[in-house]
Amino acid sequence: MKRILRAEWIRAAALVALLVGVGLPSAHAQLTIRITSGVTHPVPIAVVPFAEGANAGVDVAGVVQHDLNGSGRFSGLARAQMPATPDHAAQVAFPLWKSTGVDYMVVGRVKPIAGGELAVDFNLLNVLTGQSVVRKRFTGPPAALRNAAHRVSDAVFQAITGIRGAFDTRIAYVAVVGAGKAERFQLVVADADGYNQHLILESRFPIMSPEWSPNGKWLAYVSFEDHLSAVYVQRVRTGQRYRVSAQAGENGAPSFSPNGQELALTLSGASGYPQIYVLNLHTRKLTRVTYTPAINTGAVWSPDGGSLYFTSDRAGSPQIYRKSLAPGSLPQRITFTDGYNASPRISPHGTRLAMVTRANGGYCIAVQNLKSGTFRVLTKGPLDSTPSFAPNGATIIYTQRPPGANGGILATVSVDGLTGMTLRPSHGAVQDPTWGPFLQQ
Repeated sequence: MKRILRAEWIRAAALVALLVGVGLPSAHAQLTIRITSGVTHPVPIAVVPFAEGANAGVDVAGVVQHDLNGSGRFSGLARAQMPATPDHAAQVAFPLWKSTGVDYMVVGRVKPIAGGELAVDFNLLNVLTGQSVVRKRFTGPPAALRNAAHRVSDAVFQAITGIRGAFDTRIAYVAVVGAGKAERFQLVVADADGYNQHLILESRFPIMSPEWSPNGKWLAYVSFEDHLSAVYVQRVRTGQRYRVSAQAGENGAPSFSPNGQELALTLSGASGYPQIYVLNLHTRKLTRVTYTPAINTGAVWSPDGGSLYFTSDRAGSPQIYRKSLAPGSLPQRITFTDGYNASPRISPHGTRLAMVTRANGGYCIAVQNLKSGTFRVLTKGPLDSTPSFAPNGATIIYTQRPPGANGGILATVSVDGLTGMTLRPSHGAVQDPTWGPFLQQ
């Protein structure tokens, strides 16, 4: 009976991977944001075009409004409806702006400063009270102007919602290019909104399971370039990379420890049963964590580094377990709903567990509160996979395969299930997203 259940799990997992990973011709296909859901009463806001004292080349206000609208929590006033274009608070006629129905407005300017850099000055104003809510300056080279715009979005988002913004962060994902003998797999890094794409690796063989290091400087991933699975770590900026695991059998699901010194891995070895191991990246010492004759896979670290969450079918169906790394500890089962819960991801603060669950006749993204045990299905399926938390813990990015589609797209959903959007390629397929940490300023 257990062998049958294990075979069913493998077939289901393979089906999800194959259907999500179908590729069509695409070379750095642009990811286009489409809002799929939002809060019932989004905050009305006006992001006034920034005055430019230099040929900036980036519409800072446009990027900010794009970020805020894309969050599903704000409703930006169209420029054609703006009664004026002030660039600092002293120019704002608040009674005039009250008539537009907005609660807040952002004004600012871009100007050159010493050293060839640009300064972005902005002011978030409460239109109802006429008070300044937050006023800041961001500086940097012209090439980083779009990042400065995202930092403005982060500051506005946090000031109004109380949640740290994650617009000035990066994602990594796998794109599938071409078809048949021309098929290529690309590992891509981009801004959280899909812009500024950078090709990290391209191969004729599958690439999967990318994961960021805690400092955002490295990616770990699985590559089949030698016709067998192997785990690599690669420096994002330089392309320098190392093969860190090429054991006999399966080498998969790398996950960096919170201190960046270790990787949790899934290795099958000669037994054929995938087990969880921890690899020290400096000494290359392997420590085995699980020992049961069952599938144990996809481990991720708790934020304190003291335990691992992973998927196992030891009880007859895929469920999520937690295993302390303290000597002599035993695995503790975490999920009990339905007959399939897999691919665990832990929120940055360790309070929520995201996963793939079987619901609504398919595979959906769900989240469980680890303190209360409350379980919520966030997406509709039918083939959703590979969840990853934003570094603020408020949003999850995942792979979605819409009904009738020939490939995967990326999608996000808030942890309360109220807001969501898709990052849809112009053509082709994308999959296996992972959201990077906050960038060091």
